[in-house]
Amino acid sequence: MKKLLVTLAAVLVSASTFAQGTILFNNRTPTGDARVTRPDGTGAGAGITAQLFLVGAGGALTAIPGTTTFRETPAAATFFVNPTSVSVPGVAAGSPATVRMRAWATSAGSYDAAQAAGALRGESNDVTISQLGGTPGGGGAPIPDPGLSGLQSFALVPEPSTMALGLLGAAALLYRRRK
Repeated sequence: MKKLLVTLAAVLVSASTFAQGTILFNNRTPTGDARVTRPDGTGAGAGITAQLFLVGAGGALTAIPGTTTFRETPAAATFFVNPTSVSVPGVAAGSPATVRMRAWATSAGSYDAAQAAGALRGESNDVTISQLGGTPGGGGAPIPDPGLSGLQSFALVPEPSTMALGLLGAAALLYRRRK
């Protein structure tokens, strides 16, 4: 009987160590909308992916699994298709966490690839959540998933060198047209 109780206690303790906090991944919150737009001011729309990243010590970013895409209709193009609850790896329910949202051209595959290719991409300010949702490891009542209150709007931008090449190309066309 003792062995059974010790084994059960060990299982419960180890399960609680792996408990992860959750957050509602959404850019429409009761405290304000955080619009994501293209350089021309229109909504991000189809073809743009968004993902949350956990901000660690020294600003190191760790991707939080799960991405979402933006609505296609012009009126709602700055908002996600499906706001969803995501688990923050390595951070227990009830603990604080700082996150940052990044968005990029879906065709690039990832934020880093979009940056390397000069594709559209952008990132939000850091948002600190005082208490992640989920069921606390030691037991207790479940904590509702918090939203991204404090998330600010941002615009997607291409790599500056891409914009410079585009301007140089336009200038060359205008110069050639003059001759």
